Amino acid sequence: MSKSVNWKAALIAGGVAGVISGLVKLGWENVLPPRTPERNKTNPPQRLLEQAGIPEQVTHATYTYSDQQLPWVSYMIHFGFSTSFAMFYSLAGHYVPVIKMGDGTLFGLGVWGAFHLGIMPAMGTVPSAKDQPVEEHVSEALGHVVWMWTNDLIADEVYHKLTK
Repeated sequence: MSKSVNWKAALIAGGVAGVISGLVKLGWENVLPPRTPERNKTNPPQRLLEQAGIPEQVTHATYTYSDQQLPWVSYMIHFGFSTSFAMFYSLAGHYVPVIKMGDGTLFGLGVWGAFHLGIMPAMGTVPSAKDQPVEEHVSEALGHVVWMWTNDLIADEVYHKLTK
């Protein structure tokens, strides 16, 4: 690596990308819902928080918009995850370019595999990979590809604008 990396610009770029890609992932899940309505009554972010000892009245807290109850606590976890990974990816990609292979798509598949097939099932947050429906695997795998591709595209563009 011959050039210096502007950490501040990389982290800002990742943060911006993470918010946008988080919105993309939410939209993706409206088109291809990963879980049945029954399994989504307590979604993985809510379950994870409950496993950490946070009471259900907090994990299932909602706000109302357009006469719909929306899970703001789940959204905080969702966007926290998205922006954290996008910031990591934006910065680390300057030092370890191999993670950017496939414009983030391979990294996205890796995150999906690590969390949805490995870590979360091992923790009991979601069922084991073999007990998850095929529709969940399809939605989550493709959703993670689109999510990280969006991070790659947006973070690179924002970084270049901030550093030119």
